[in-house]
Amino acid sequence: MINIKLIEHIFKAASISRWNDYPRMANLVELDKQAHKFIIAYFIAKMEKDVDMKMIIEGGIFEFLSRVVVTDIRPDVYHEIVRQKKDEVNAWVLSKIEPMIADIEDGEFLKRFENYLNNNSYAKERLILKAASYFATRWEFNIVYQTSAFLNDIDDIKNKVEEELEDYYELIGARKIALNQKIAKIIDLSGRLRFQKRWAQTPRIPETAVLGHMLVVAILGYFYSLKIKACDKRLENNFYCALFHDLPESLTRDIISPVKYGIEGLHEIINDYEMKLINEKILPFVPENLRAEFSFILGIREGRAGEPNFVKNEFENRTYKNKKIELCSGSLSSFNENDFGAIDGKALKYCDKLAAFIEAGLSISYGVKSKELEGGFLGMYEFFEKNRTIDGVNFFEICTKLKEYFKI
Repeated sequence: MINIKLIEHIFKAASISRWNDYPRMANLVELDKQAHKFIIAYFIAKMEKDVDMKMIIEGGIFEFLSRVVVTDIRPDVYHEIVRQKKDEVNAWVLSKIEPMIADIEDGEFLKRFENYLNNNSYAKERLILKAASYFATRWEFNIVYQTSAFLNDIDDIKNKVEEELEDYYELIGARKIALNQKIAKIIDLSGRLRFQKRWAQTPRIPETAVLGHMLVVAILGYFYSLKIKACDKRLENNFYCALFHDLPESLTRDIISPVKYGIEGLHEIINDYEMKLINEKILPFVPENLRAEFSFILGIREGRAGEPNFVKNEFENRTYKNKKIELCSGSLSSFNENDFGAIDGKALKYCDKLAAFIEAGLSISYGVKSKELEGGFLGMYEFFEKNRTIDGVNFFEICTKLKEYFKI
């Protein structure tokens, strides 16, 4: 499904500081920027016609993995180098990434990666990703500007940032974001998840925010989907379900499981309040023609007997054929057609736990550990030892290799 070197490469983005030659009130890192970019790209793409959503996902992943390779080059310098030496830069990037991805899909993933770098196909999808990257950068710059107003070049940069906006006006979503319409509120809300730290009660290296964690789970969900040969819609839904799975935490903050489930009846109270906030602060700002599908992606459904009126559980297996939600207790292999719009919720829960396992293991391997981190790491290892596979994908094998690699 995924190898250790690729996992390390993804997590490098959590240590890459952005705008590091300017004073900042918060540490802005590449992983969070990329996560924000994916969220913005989703909404812009859904407002356009005839967009290949799988290519939005894959193109975004190709660009993300490439960006980590060239991170030491300042953006303006990098763009000038690419303008003059595009083929050489692409060949160098591929030489660095190929060993990490050569065995995925028997080499087919690598072929698509190489094709994306070396060809100009998927012009619309590339434009959407470029626009999304711009808006994520623009959101960051609004933070940087607050603490850099005294610098003599900051207004020049501000003018360049504002001028670039015109390049994306052909996209409906870009115009709506620029005019601060409803969708801009979702973009802002998701960006604020940069400031909510994972494992907030214990020191950890590298620190990761909830926003970056969401992208890691989405990428793991994507590689899981490739492994099980998911159809395009199932792959798309798995990726975006994982990408948005913690979005409501921008309203409620993370409530750890021992608290949520430690008091009888508290989980139901939290669920009701979370649904109230989602209905007031998220769904009204999602385009109306996307609202039902987005609710399905979030895991919102009508409650059954003994449940509240509406329940959010993103980690349930479910389908969405003819816009009707059906829960599935077993494997979704018989629903692997685009019409079913399936989501592998149970597998995405494994991906969520695997991401937390990696977060804890990386920090422990760097020598920054606590009882909470060690307990969480071993607890998740025991979970995967008891629940090794799902749909034939062996998560325990990944955990065992990681445990050996971390020397824990």
